Amino acid sequence: MSELETLLERCEVLYRDSSLAAARDWKEETGGLAIGYMPIYIPRELLHAQGVLPVALMGGGDDVEIIRGDAYYQSYICHLPRSTIELGLNGSYDALDGLLFPAICDVIRNLSGMWKLQFPDKLVRYLDVPQNFDPEVGGRFYRHELESLSADLTARGARPYDAEALRASIKAYNENRRLVDDLYGLRRDQPWKVPTSEFYLVLRASLVIPLAESTRLLRDYRDASLASERQPMDQARVLLVGSFCEQPPLGLLKTLERSGCYIVDDDLAQIHRWIQGDIAEEGDPLQNLVDAFLEQSIASPVRYIDEETKGAALVERVKQSAAEGVLFCAPSFCDPALLDQPMTSAAVEAAGIPWTAFKFSENTGQFQVIREQAGTFSDSIKLWSGE
Repeated sequence: MSELETLLERCEVLYRDSSLAAARDWKEETGGLAIGYMPIYIPRELLHAQGVLPVALMGGGDDVEIIRGDAYYQSYICHLPRSTIELGLNGSYDALDGLLFPAICDVIRNLSGMWKLQFPDKLVRYLDVPQNFDPEVGGRFYRHELESLSADLTARGARPYDAEALRASIKAYNENRRLVDDLYGLRRDQPWKVPTSEFYLVLRASLVIPLAESTRLLRDYRDASLASERQPMDQARVLLVGSFCEQPPLGLLKTLERSGCYIVDDDLAQIHRWIQGDIAEEGDPLQNLVDAFLEQSIASPVRYIDEETKGAALVERVKQSAAEGVLFCAPSFCDPALLDQPMTSAAVEAAGIPWTAFKFSENTGQFQVIREQAGTFSDSIKLWSGE
C-alpha cells in the first residue's frame, strides 16, 4: 500500500475502535489519567499540561448496536447519548478515569447526571461555559471553572497546575490547530486532494491519540495529500453545516461526495476549530485560555452571540470557502441545530445562496434518499448557478 493508504487505514482503525485501545496503551505506558469528553469544546490544553490524555467521545456510529442505552432516553432524543451510555455500560470506556460534559444542551446535561449515578468512581464534570462575554462577568466565571477543573484533576492523581507547563501545552496545541487549518485551506483550494470522507477519518483519529502523535498524523496527511496525483472533477462546492455534536456516519459523507458534491467547509469534529487562530503564549496562560474562549470562539448554535446577527458568520464562511451552496445536515432531534436552522437558512437565502436540508442519526445505514436529494441539489447548482 502507499503511504497515504497506510495512514488512512490506521485512521479508520482508530475511528472505529470504540474500546479506546490507543488510550489503554497510553495509560499502560505512562501511568497517566485519560479523560473522555463529549464533542464541541473543552480546554484540552489544561488537561495536557497536567499530564492527562484528552479523549474525544463521539458516539458509537453505525458500528454499535444499542440495547441497554435505549432504556435510558425517550424516543424523541438524539442518538448520541444512547450510544454513549451503551459504551459506558458495556465496558468500552473502562480505560477512562473520568468524563467531561461541556455545555451543549439539556440532553448532555442530563447525560452527565446519569453518568454520575452509573459510574460513581469516575470523575464526572459538567463544564459550564460563559454566555456573558464581559471579561468581568463571563471571564471571571470561566476562570473559576478552569481552576476548579484543575483542582479536580489534581485530586484524581494528575500533575498539579503549573503555568509553564500550560504555556508549553498552549504552544503545542497552537501548532496542532494550524495544521488543521492548513488542511481545511488545502481542501478549500483543491478539494479533490483532500476528500472529506478521508479528512474526517484523520480528524477523528487525531482526537483519540496523544497530542504529539496527533500533530505528526496531521502533518503526514497534509504532505501525502499534497503529493497525491488526484485530478479535479466537475462537482458542486458545498458547505456542510449542522453536525457539530452528533457526528454523521462515514457512509453519509461518502454518499454526499458520490452525489457530486465537494465539501469545502464543515463543522465536523468542531473542537479542532472552536478557537480561531492561536491562543496567546505570553502572559498568564490560564487567563489566555479564558480570553481565547471569550474572544476567539466560532459562531455556533450552542454559543450565545450577543449583538451579532444569526447566520451572518455562516454567510461569511460561504464567501470565504467559495461554496456554491449549503447543505444543512442536522441530527434528528438535535434541538440546538434544528432551532438554529430557520434563522441561519433565512440568512443564507437572503444572501442568494442555494441551500437544502436533511436529517440523519449516527447509526444511519441507508443513504439513497439523501444521495438523490444531494445529487439533485448539485445538478441544480451546476445547471443554473450562473443564471
